[in-house]
Amino acid sequence: MIITNLHKEPVALDTVVHRDLRMKSVGNDAHLLAPFTSFMITIGEFAECAREYPILFVRAAPENGKETVAPVAVFGLKPGENLFLKDGAWTGNYLPAMLRSYPFTMARIEGSDRWAMVFDGACVGLNRTEGQPLFNENGEATEYLNDLHRFVQQIEQDIERTRQACALLLEKKLLKPMRFDATLANGETLSVDGFMTLDEEAMSKLPDTEIATLFRSGLLHVTMTHHLSLGNMRKLLDMRLKQQTETQGQTH
Repeated sequence: MIITNLHKEPVALDTVVHRDLRMKSVGNDAHLLAPFTSFMITIGEFAECAREYPILFVRAAPENGKETVAPVAVFGLKPGENLFLKDGAWTGNYLPAMLRSYPFTMARIEGSDRWAMVFDGACVGLNRTEGQPLFNENGEATEYLNDLHRFVQQIEQDIERTRQACALLLEKKLLKPMRFDATLANGETLSVDGFMTLDEEAMSKLPDTEIATLFRSGLLHVTMTHHLSLGNMRKLLDMRLKQQTETQGQTH
Protein backbone atom coordinates (compact mmCIF):
# COMPACT_ATOMS: atom_id res chain seq x y z
CA MET A 1 0.00 0.00 0.00
CA ILE A 2 1.34 3.41 -0.99
CA ILE A 3 0.81 6.06 1.71
CA THR A 4 1.09 9.41 -0.02
CA ASN A 5 2.49 11.40 2.91
CA LEU A 6 5.09 8.68 3.57
CA HIS A 7 6.06 7.42 0.11
CA LYS A 8 6.73 10.81 -1.47
CA GLU A 9 8.10 9.51 -4.80
CA PRO A 10 6.87 5.92 -5.33
CA VAL A 11 8.93 4.05 -7.93
CA ALA A 12 8.40 0.44 -9.08
CA LEU A 13 11.53 -1.62 -8.43
CA ASP A 14 13.12 -2.66 -11.74
CA THR A 15 15.74 -5.41 -11.91
CA VAL A 16 17.56 -3.62 -14.76
CA VAL A 17 17.24 0.08 -13.91
CA HIS A 18 17.91 -0.46 -10.20
CA ARG A 19 20.43 -3.29 -10.48
CA ASP A 20 23.14 -1.41 -8.56
CA LEU A 21 20.82 0.18 -5.97
CA ARG A 22 21.82 -0.11 -2.32
CA MET A 23 20.11 0.61 0.99
CA LYS A 24 22.14 2.42 3.61
CA SER A 25 20.91 2.63 7.17
CA VAL A 26 20.46 6.27 8.13
CA GLY A 27 19.97 5.59 11.83
CA ASN A 28 16.79 6.65 13.59
CA ASP A 29 14.09 7.46 11.04
CA ALA A 30 12.10 9.52 13.54
CA HIS A 31 11.78 12.35 11.01
CA LEU A 32 9.41 10.11 9.04
CA LEU A 33 6.99 10.09 11.95
CA ALA A 34 6.92 13.83 12.54
CA PRO A 35 3.83 14.47 10.36
CA PHE A 36 1.81 11.66 11.92
CA THR A 37 -0.52 12.13 14.88
CA SER A 38 -1.75 8.62 14.11
CA PHE A 39 -0.71 5.86 11.74
CA MET A 40 -2.47 2.92 10.14
CA ILE A 41 -1.92 -0.52 11.63
CA THR A 42 -3.23 -4.01 10.87
CA ILE A 43 -5.26 -6.20 13.22
CA GLY A 44 -2.22 -8.44 13.62
CA GLU A 45 -0.47 -5.54 15.37
CA PHE A 46 -3.22 -4.80 17.89
CA ALA A 47 -1.65 -6.73 20.79
CA GLU A 48 1.72 -4.94 20.46
CA CYS A 49 0.23 -1.50 19.82
CA ALA A 50 -2.30 -1.74 22.66
CA ARG A 51 0.53 -1.84 25.19
CA GLU A 52 1.33 1.85 24.60
CA TYR A 53 -0.98 3.50 22.05
CA PRO A 54 -4.73 4.03 21.88
CA ILE A 55 -6.11 2.10 18.90
CA LEU A 56 -8.96 3.88 17.14
CA PHE A 57 -10.66 3.70 13.75
CA VAL A 58 -10.80 6.38 11.06
CA ARG A 59 -12.94 6.68 7.97
CA ALA A 60 -11.05 5.70 4.84
CA ALA A 61 -11.70 6.13 1.12
CA PRO A 62 -14.93 4.40 -0.02
CA GLU A 63 -14.51 1.19 -2.00
CA ASN A 64 -17.10 0.27 -4.63
CA GLY A 65 -19.40 2.89 -3.15
CA LYS A 66 -19.20 1.39 0.34
CA GLU A 67 -18.02 3.11 3.51
CA THR A 68 -14.68 1.87 4.86
CA VAL A 69 -12.67 2.38 8.04
CA ALA A 70 -9.10 1.61 9.05
CA PRO A 71 -7.49 1.12 12.49
CA VAL A 72 -4.77 3.53 13.60
CA ALA A 73 -2.35 3.82 16.49
CA VAL A 74 -2.66 7.31 17.99
CA PHE A 75 0.50 9.25 18.86
CA GLY A 76 -0.88 12.68 19.84
CA LEU A 77 -3.91 14.60 21.05
CA LYS A 78 -4.11 17.36 18.48
CA PRO A 79 -3.33 17.70 14.74
CA GLY A 80 0.40 17.69 14.00
CA GLU A 81 1.35 16.48 17.48
CA ASN A 82 3.47 13.35 17.99
CA LEU A 83 4.19 12.80 21.68
CA PHE A 84 6.54 9.89 20.98
CA LEU A 85 9.12 12.12 19.30
CA LYS A 86 11.67 13.65 21.63
CA ASP A 87 14.89 15.42 20.64
CA GLY A 88 14.58 13.92 17.16
CA ALA A 89 14.29 10.35 18.42
CA TRP A 90 11.38 7.91 18.52
CA THR A 91 10.63 6.92 22.12
CA GLY A 92 7.91 4.32 21.49
CA ASN A 93 8.67 0.63 21.97
CA TYR A 94 6.70 -0.53 18.94
CA LEU A 95 6.86 0.87 15.42
CA PRO A 96 3.99 -0.01 13.04
CA ALA A 97 4.94 -2.52 10.35
CA MET A 98 4.38 -0.18 7.42
CA LEU A 99 6.86 2.27 8.93
CA ARG A 100 9.38 -0.51 9.57
CA SER A 101 9.18 -1.57 5.93
CA TYR A 102 9.91 1.96 4.68
CA PRO A 103 11.03 2.85 2.02
CA PHE A 104 9.56 -0.33 0.51
CA THR A 105 5.94 -1.30 -0.01
CA MET A 106 3.68 -3.11 -2.49
CA ALA A 107 1.32 -1.62 -5.06
CA ARG A 108 -1.11 -3.15 -7.52
CA ILE A 109 -0.10 -2.69 -11.17
CA GLU A 110 -2.73 -0.50 -12.82
CA GLY A 111 -5.19 -2.49 -14.92
CA SER A 112 -3.87 -5.79 -13.57
CA ASP A 113 -4.24 -8.18 -10.66
CA ARG A 114 -0.46 -8.32 -10.31
CA TRP A 115 1.54 -6.49 -7.67
CA ALA A 116 4.90 -4.73 -7.83
CA MET A 117 7.44 -3.94 -5.15
CA VAL A 118 7.73 -0.17 -4.82
CA PHE A 119 10.19 2.11 -3.02
CA ASP A 120 10.22 5.78 -2.12
CA GLY A 121 12.64 7.49 -4.46
CA ALA A 122 12.96 10.34 -1.94
CA CYS A 123 14.48 8.06 0.73
CA VAL A 124 17.92 9.39 1.66
CA GLY A 125 19.22 5.89 2.43
CA LEU A 126 18.86 4.64 -1.15
CA ASN A 127 22.00 5.16 -3.24
CA ARG A 128 24.34 3.36 -5.63
CA THR A 129 27.55 3.32 -3.57
CA GLU A 130 26.93 2.39 0.09
CA GLY A 131 24.86 -0.08 2.08
CA GLN A 132 23.12 -3.39 1.45
CA PRO A 133 22.87 -4.26 -2.28
CA LEU A 134 19.39 -5.14 -3.54
CA PHE A 135 20.76 -7.27 -6.40
CA ASN A 136 23.93 -9.32 -6.82
CA GLU A 137 26.40 -9.14 -9.70
CA ASN A 138 24.18 -11.50 -11.72
CA GLY A 139 21.16 -9.23 -11.35
CA GLU A 140 19.44 -11.60 -8.93
CA ALA A 141 17.69 -10.43 -5.77
CA THR A 142 19.90 -10.64 -2.68
CA GLU A 143 18.69 -12.35 0.50
CA TYR A 144 18.29 -8.85 1.94
CA LEU A 145 15.83 -7.92 -0.81
CA ASN A 146 14.07 -11.28 -0.60
CA ASP A 147 13.51 -10.74 3.13
CA LEU A 148 12.12 -7.27 2.44
CA HIS A 149 9.87 -8.68 -0.27
CA ARG A 150 8.45 -11.31 2.07
CA PHE A 151 7.88 -8.67 4.73
CA VAL A 152 5.94 -6.26 2.51
CA GLN A 153 3.95 -9.15 1.02
CA GLN A 154 2.96 -10.23 4.55
CA ILE A 155 1.92 -6.66 5.34
CA GLU A 156 -0.34 -6.58 2.26
CA GLN A 157 -1.96 -9.85 3.33
CA ASP A 158 -2.50 -8.40 6.82
CA ILE A 159 -3.98 -5.23 5.29
CA GLU A 160 -6.51 -7.35 3.38
CA ARG A 161 -7.44 -9.26 6.55
CA THR A 162 -7.85 -5.91 8.29
CA ARG A 163 -10.12 -4.59 5.52
CA GLN A 164 -12.35 -7.64 5.87
CA ALA A 165 -12.48 -7.30 9.65
CA CYS A 166 -13.35 -3.60 9.46
CA ALA A 167 -16.04 -4.31 6.84
CA LEU A 168 -17.64 -6.76 9.28
CA LEU A 169 -17.54 -4.19 12.10
CA LEU A 170 -19.35 -1.72 9.84
CA GLU A 171 -21.82 -4.34 8.64
CA LYS A 172 -22.71 -5.20 12.27
CA LYS A 173 -22.84 -1.46 13.13
CA LEU A 174 -20.35 -1.97 15.96
CA LEU A 175 -18.50 1.35 15.59
CA LYS A 176 -19.54 4.83 16.71
CA PRO A 177 -17.96 8.31 16.61
CA MET A 178 -15.66 9.01 19.55
CA ARG A 179 -14.95 12.25 21.40
CA PHE A 180 -12.36 12.68 24.17
CA ASP A 181 -12.36 15.89 26.24
CA ALA A 182 -9.81 16.88 28.87
CA THR A 183 -8.79 19.99 30.79
CA LEU A 184 -5.10 20.46 31.58
CA ALA A 185 -3.70 21.90 34.81
CA ASN A 186 -3.11 25.25 33.10
CA GLY A 187 -6.76 25.46 32.08
CA GLU A 188 -6.14 24.45 28.46
CA THR A 189 -8.90 22.26 27.06
CA LEU A 190 -8.33 19.42 24.62
CA SER A 191 -10.92 17.78 22.41
CA VAL A 192 -10.09 14.75 20.31
CA ASP A 193 -12.60 13.70 17.68
CA GLY A 194 -12.71 12.46 14.10
CA PHE A 195 -12.15 8.89 15.27
CA MET A 196 -14.46 5.92 15.80
CA THR A 197 -14.54 3.40 18.61
CA LEU A 198 -16.38 0.24 19.59
CA ASP A 199 -20.07 0.71 20.31
CA GLU A 200 -20.39 -1.37 23.48
CA GLU A 201 -24.18 -1.03 23.57
CA ALA A 202 -24.50 -2.36 20.03
CA MET A 203 -22.11 -5.19 20.90
CA SER A 204 -24.16 -6.15 23.97
CA LYS A 205 -27.30 -6.47 21.81
CA LEU A 206 -25.78 -8.96 19.37
CA PRO A 207 -27.36 -12.43 19.47
CA ASP A 208 -25.23 -15.15 21.08
CA THR A 209 -24.80 -16.83 17.71
CA GLU A 210 -23.16 -13.68 16.28
CA ILE A 211 -20.93 -13.31 19.33
CA ALA A 212 -19.81 -16.91 18.79
CA THR A 213 -19.08 -16.13 15.13
CA LEU A 214 -17.00 -13.09 16.13
CA PHE A 215 -15.13 -15.21 18.66
CA ARG A 216 -14.27 -17.96 16.17
CA SER A 217 -13.14 -15.44 13.57
CA GLY A 218 -10.83 -13.75 16.08
CA LEU A 219 -12.67 -10.45 15.72
CA LEU A 220 -14.01 -10.52 19.27
CA HIS A 221 -10.44 -10.53 20.57
CA VAL A 222 -9.63 -7.64 18.22
CA THR A 223 -12.50 -5.54 19.58
CA MET A 224 -11.54 -6.25 23.19
CA THR A 225 -7.88 -5.37 22.53
CA HIS A 226 -9.02 -2.11 20.93
CA HIS A 227 -11.24 -1.39 23.94
CA LEU A 228 -8.42 -2.04 26.42
CA SER A 229 -6.08 0.22 24.45
CA LEU A 230 -8.34 3.23 25.11
CA GLY A 231 -6.78 3.47 28.57
CA ASN A 232 -3.72 4.83 26.79
CA MET A 233 -5.59 8.09 26.10
CA ARG A 234 -4.75 8.99 29.72
CA LYS A 235 -1.14 8.00 29.04
CA LEU A 236 -1.01 10.45 26.12
CA LEU A 237 -2.46 13.16 28.34
CA ASP A 238 0.19 12.51 31.00
CA MET A 239 2.92 12.58 28.35
CA ARG A 240 1.63 15.90 27.07
CA LEU A 241 1.57 17.40 30.57
CA LYS A 242 5.12 16.18 31.23
CA GLN A 243 6.42 17.63 27.97
CA GLN A 244 4.72 20.95 28.68
CA THR A 245 6.27 21.06 32.18
CA GLU A 246 9.72 20.30 30.78
CA THR A 247 9.35 22.98 28.11
CA GLN A 248 8.23 25.57 30.65
CA GLY A 249 11.17 24.65 32.92
CA GLN A 250 13.61 25.26 30.06
CA THR A 251 12.21 28.72 29.39
CA HIS A 252 12.68 29.93 32.97
